[in-house]
Amino acid sequence: MKMIINGKEVDAADGKVIEVTNPATGEVIDTVPAATKEDIDLAVAEAVRAQKTWAKVPVHEKADIMYRFLDMVDAEKEDLAQTLSAETGKPIVEARGEIGNIPIAFRAFSERAKHLYGETIPAGMEAGQEKHVLITKREPIGVIACVIPFNFPCDLFDQKIAPTLLAGNAAIVKPSTDNPLTLCKLTALLVKAGVTDGAIQIVTGRGSTVGGWLCGNPDVHAITLTGSTEVGIETAKTAADHLAHIALELGGNDAFIVLEDGDVDLAAEELIWGRMYNTGQVCCASKRFLIHESLAEAFTEKAVAKIKALRQGMPSDESTQIGCLISEKAAIEVEKQIQLTVRQGGEIVLGGGRKGAFVEPTVIRNVPKTADVATDMEIFGPVVPVITFKTTEEAIDIANSSRFGLCGCVFTENMKKAMYVCNALECGGTVINGASFFRSFEMPFGGYKYSGIGTEGVMSTFDEVTRTKTIVLKNII
Repeated sequence: MKMIINGKEVDAADGKVIEVTNPATGEVIDTVPAATKEDIDLAVAEAVRAQKTWAKVPVHEKADIMYRFLDMVDAEKEDLAQTLSAETGKPIVEARGEIGNIPIAFRAFSERAKHLYGETIPAGMEAGQEKHVLITKREPIGVIACVIPFNFPCDLFDQKIAPTLLAGNAAIVKPSTDNPLTLCKLTALLVKAGVTDGAIQIVTGRGSTVGGWLCGNPDVHAITLTGSTEVGIETAKTAADHLAHIALELGGNDAFIVLEDGDVDLAAEELIWGRMYNTGQVCCASKRFLIHESLAEAFTEKAVAKIKALRQGMPSDESTQIGCLISEKAAIEVEKQIQLTVRQGGEIVLGGGRKGAFVEPTVIRNVPKTADVATDMEIFGPVVPVITFKTTEEAIDIANSSRFGLCGCVFTENMKKAMYVCNALECGGTVINGASFFRSFEMPFGGYKYSGIGTEGVMSTFDEVTRTKTIVLKNII
């Protein structure tokens, strides 16, 4: 598969490629270009040129183009799902669900774009302003680098590309090297649907080189990145050199709190969705299970029973509920984290093994609150560390001890207590009586502390991809 620069499918300037493999089988699926700096500079230059043309397309016409794109996605949805499953290790049922989210997101952003009205500050609102009227309008920022991770490439393509384009910006997509194929196909469909050549492009290659060249180019005016905290910090430093606007959605180590009066059956049920989905590779997955000491045994038993009932297998199998991780390298890292948690006092009661990129769903009980996983060690895999607490305040203290602050959740029958915990948690989103893995396209989504800067969602992304201009009608009254 090729990159798309200025509306054309192209190879790298030097012809070098990177193999894309199926993590479940090790089979090479395809190759993508290993972009050179020359390729990146060309893509940015074409984006700068094209953005001026694309910005002049009326919003209603941009929305019509998005709808044509959705018709094409619908026609290709099974091929897109199969590609996503094969290159990511995501169960095919989950892959179809992610492709099915594309129309939900693009329609919502398209409708929101049609209602980005300006505001008026009438004369006389402050002393000395009796004769002047001020009006505001939204304008595009310019060229935006959209850096997308491996775990939910299509969902995050939706979150970044739809508002970026609808606001009149040019978007340059930088997908993960592990699974760029589906996003290459989606980008090609946007070109075919009628987006101005150069206003939507995709470049492929290693993040350490291609990502750096792209984000460091002074003609890139904004960067929206979802990824690890370490990469986010480096990207922020790069952006600072040319004052590029930046929005970051980074790591998380979400606390899943079950208070003394929490519904254990409900909590065990929500654990499956909140921790096992996408084989645990979710930024806002519940990753630290803080269970009141009186409920810990019952919760652990129910969790083990429910997880045992899940079928782990080949992602292409229609009956598979848990697939593999994105790579064997990622699986080895999770295996090391499991072993460290055991050395620090935890006891494995389910799973713990690894074969290639497949990690067994794992439950670890009696994890001390001094263990790395109880604070800052984010396990990106199907692992449930159970940590007990005595009081609500202790649970809140453990939850807030992390440098991360993406999301969190609490289970209790007492809504007053639930609201108290939600307000006390130092994170960007909280869920009552449900897992922290909750993200609608409409809601603002983003974290506190080392979990990011800014938010994404229909309600808020246009604030990240536009600038506000004020026009003064002086002495108009």
